Amino acid sequence: MNRREKLEALLQGSPEDSFLHYALAMQFASDGEEEQARLRLQALVERDPHYVPAYFQWGQLLAKTDDRSQTESVLSRGIEAARRVGDDHAEGEMRAFLQQFLESGS
Repeated sequence: MNRREKLEALLQGSPEDSFLHYALAMQFASDGEEEQARLRLQALVERDPHYVPAYFQWGQLLAKTDDRSQTESVLSRGIEAARRVGDDHAEGEMRAFLQQFLESGS
């Protein structure tokens, strides 16, 4: 059983576990299935809008697609989520990434 299959099996037993959803999305990204990873991260933030790491990873994946509007939107939402939960580190990382993205003209 590979890592993805293990994560999927764990999710069967704990379908509301945000970390497991996040880990599975990151596994898809690691496997080169970035569209599937983006879709899973999007679903995760819709289900759990306070799961801050999902916004940053989703934004980074979107940045690769050159969709400036959606990238900016997701990262801005992530910055707000980080602020709401008091995660200054994540807020700072997303701000820096967003600024670099916007300055790069990507």
